[in-house]
Amino acid sequence: MRNFKAIQKQRGAVLVIALVMLLVLTVLAVSNMRGVALESRITASRAEAQRLGDAADAALREGEFRFYGPANLRDKLEFNAANCKTTNKLQTNGLNKPCLLKEIDDTADIKKMFDDPIAYLGGSDSTASGGALNWMPYLGLDASGSKDYEAEDKRESFWNTYLISASASESEAVNAEYGAILEGRGTYYYLVNGQANDELTVQSTIANIYLGLNN
Repeated sequence: MRNFKAIQKQRGAVLVIALVMLLVLTVLAVSNMRGVALESRITASRAEAQRLGDAADAALREGEFRFYGPANLRDKLEFNAANCKTTNKLQTNGLNKPCLLKEIDDTADIKKMFDDPIAYLGGSDSTASGGALNWMPYLGLDASGSKDYEAEDKRESFWNTYLISASASESEAVNAEYGAILEGRGTYYYLVNGQANDELTVQSTIANIYLGLNN
């Protein structure tokens, strides 16, 4: 003979247990979804940082490339506003000119420029004296295949260069021959900046040996 009262009591207990289990499964599912979303954001952030790094590094390479060869030596030793404009494109014959920033007199300002060139020089659309750009847009190292600077799809990476001046005693130690510096002969050091989206900056220091303005 069945006990109907016991069966009725068991039905209520099963309902409560089922609801508790459903709640636990819901909490686990929500927690898992949050973990997946967090991992997705982390992955996206790493991918963006890699993209910015690659773009800034590519711009850095162009800044360094502009110093190759003995041509246009005067433009590699002195500031020329015309060289920091979009008309200064890569040449297929290799006779290129760098965008050399104007010399900074104050030591504190030089340190600021070295430490954070974007903050000191301004964003990629800022200009200096004579309408010169503080940052030249990067379009690739292949002069024959480079896009026009004014194209709508221009890349969001930029570069510039700065001649690192030394004191008289330091210059004599590196270039001991009398009058060598005045004639454009000797070893010169440059800071090259590359940046992407006004967010990330990379730097390199290069040394070039020049034979003089008349060579």
